[in-house]
Amino acid sequence: QVQVVESGGGLVQAGGSLRLSCAVSGSIANIFAMSWYRQAPGKQRERVAVITNSGGTIYADSVKGRFAISRDNAKNTVSLQMHSLTPEDTAVYYCNKYPTGFDTWGQGTQVTVSS
Repeated sequence: QVQVVESGGGLVQAGGSLRLSCAVSGSIANIFAMSWYRQAPGKQRERVAVITNSGGTIYADSVKGRFAISRDNAKNTVSLQMHSLTPEDTAVYYCNKYPTGFDTWGQGTQVTVSS
């Protein structure tokens, strides 16, 4: 069973940056697309960014121009570089296969942006 471990979250002031990482226990080389999601308290989980195997990317309007997703198929990792963070970015961030996810989700990594 594939396991996913997210890391890199933390507390940052508004305007700051963070880089999240996602380590997948199996190979992602043949996975068409990987995605980062986030879930804020009291809200539904939302898709933040997607990256295909060929490097194509899709971003939610709310993060376009501020976040950048990347993947390293050799290391089985997916990263999310986040800049110009705002309190509205506060959430638990998860990564998963897209569009159909792995059977289980990772624990996520908490990002908290203070104003």
